[in-house]
Amino acid sequence: MVFAPTPRLTVTVDQPSDAPELHLHPGGQGVWQARMVMSLGVDVVLCTALGGEIGQVLEPLLVSEGVNLKVVVRDSGSGGYVHDRREGSRQEIVDVPGQPLSRHELDELYNLALGEGLRATVSVLSGPNEPSLVPADLYRRFAADLGANGSRVVVDLCGEHLDAVLDSGVFFLKISHEELIADGRVDGEEEEQLTRALYDLHAGGAENVVVSRADKPALALVDGEVFEVEMPRLEAADPRGAGDSMTAGVAAVVARGGDVRTAIRTGAAAGALNVTRHGLGTGRLDSITGLVDRVRLVPAGNRPQERTSPDELADRAAGR
Repeated sequence: MVFAPTPRLTVTVDQPSDAPELHLHPGGQGVWQARMVMSLGVDVVLCTALGGEIGQVLEPLLVSEGVNLKVVVRDSGSGGYVHDRREGSRQEIVDVPGQPLSRHELDELYNLALGEGLRATVSVLSGPNEPSLVPADLYRRFAADLGANGSRVVVDLCGEHLDAVLDSGVFFLKISHEELIADGRVDGEEEEQLTRALYDLHAGGAENVVVSRADKPALALVDGEVFEVEMPRLEAADPRGAGDSMTAGVAAVVARGGDVRTAIRTGAAAGALNVTRHGLGTGRLDSITGLVDRVRLVPAGNRPQERTSPDELADRAAGR
């Protein structure tokens, strides 16, 4: 189950030949994650809220993706953006975030997604495109209710929404080093700081953690050990979407009963191949599978676990 409360209509102007082209697609973190999960051969239920003229356009587009769509109709409008890619790079023309969901809409969406999540092996909680659109406490309740009833919760969140789910505990967390800096969890991108942040996030409630580092190998904390996620370098056609594809790859493998290390390697392969394409959350299953064998989890040097005892980690988790 993918919880995607605020999907967006993406409109892109492109010109690969003589005449300009107009491309309309459903977008937003949860939509891109669901698309990649399906690319990896796993069925997805997408729980979302749609409203206004944009919502009327989004619904058939989402259905055409092949996802099992569950919708709460909202009174206010969904959001979207228009990008111009005719010069090669993306130029934002307009960005409409949409309106916050009302209390009634949040209640309806929560009940819908909770019911679907309780039937799913894995639940992916994707963030709103603007933090103010969905309250963080809704995510805390989701993580608590789903986790307490056996669903493995996977998240790619930051800020107050991350704080909220950590309070309840999650099976897997993916976050970027830029988000860690913006959240004040680290004040630089040095590996030692990021490694300590991995342990802090684990102590705070995330069972497994991956920190992506742009063009550097991601760092992963699995079973108490920190690894660098090493993989071949690939030239990017569109650098966006690697993190969402990584999260989706992890969720897909775990949903099939795979182990976490294989899940992280698959997620890294999905993320790397996604940036070689124009199209977020897209990828060929055979290409991703072929790249997984080239991804390695290498034990990181200067690991804090060599200096930090279990008692110290427990004290940190308890705020002592």
